[in-house]
Amino acid sequence: MARTGADHGRAADREPSQDFSNVDLSQASAAAGGSPVLRGYLATPEGEGPFPAVLMIHEAFGLDGITVRHADRLAAAGYLTLAVDLFSDGGARRCLVSTMRSLSAGEGRAFTDLATARAWLLDSGRTTGRIGVIGFCMGGSFALLLANDDFDASAVNYGRLPKDPDAALAGACPIVANFGGKDRTLPGAAAKLTSVLDRLHVEHDIKEFESAGHAFLNDSEVGPRALRPLFRVMGIRPDPESAPEAWRRIEDHFAKHLLRPST
Repeated sequence: MARTGADHGRAADREPSQDFSNVDLSQASAAAGGSPVLRGYLATPEGEGPFPAVLMIHEAFGLDGITVRHADRLAAAGYLTLAVDLFSDGGARRCLVSTMRSLSAGEGRAFTDLATARAWLLDSGRTTGRIGVIGFCMGGSFALLLANDDFDASAVNYGRLPKDPDAALAGACPIVANFGGKDRTLPGAAAKLTSVLDRLHVEHDIKEFESAGHAFLNDSEVGPRALRPLFRVMGIRPDPESAPEAWRRIEDHFAKHLLRPST
């Protein structure tokens, strides 16, 4: 069982604004020109290490209990996992718009923060030198763009494709991606991504789960309670039938590309 920072309990039952961070990256981030405040949640496997590393990027609602449990799951599988909080400097209300603008532009403070978190992991002295990136929803879009940014493997979960995917994904690392067939926000995304990666000769494993909608890997409903009825109508909900296979695909992908020694 993974060693984690704080006892988060049934964390997903709390509001998304709850602070789950246990590491402070602010000094390194500020020095790099990123956010003056940057925190994250580090989940550590059992044992002495060194471990392969994974950088995790949260959904649009921020670093919440669902993200924490995702990180704990990967730590239990043997990966030193850092879930970086892109909304550290003011919360989702202040940071969401600027983060989404950075995502759309493919550059900006959010990318500096993610580069800071990646460097922090690799400089920790606790890794093998191999590192993957994983994201969900908004984070899945970031994980897709970061696939050509010196990561060894990328796991994309219901992430939006970039405006110019051929340019953004040329030379990308191996990618595994999970999409929901009932996801109204990303119609046809799995097929489009497959076509792009085929054309670019990027190693990939893309699957659309017929019965799943958006956010289907979550183990509880996401977002503010007041919005959850609307999300249910939109099909944004957990899918316990599809999620186990999607997680197996992620873990198999990381095992294939991260468990071998760094070259």
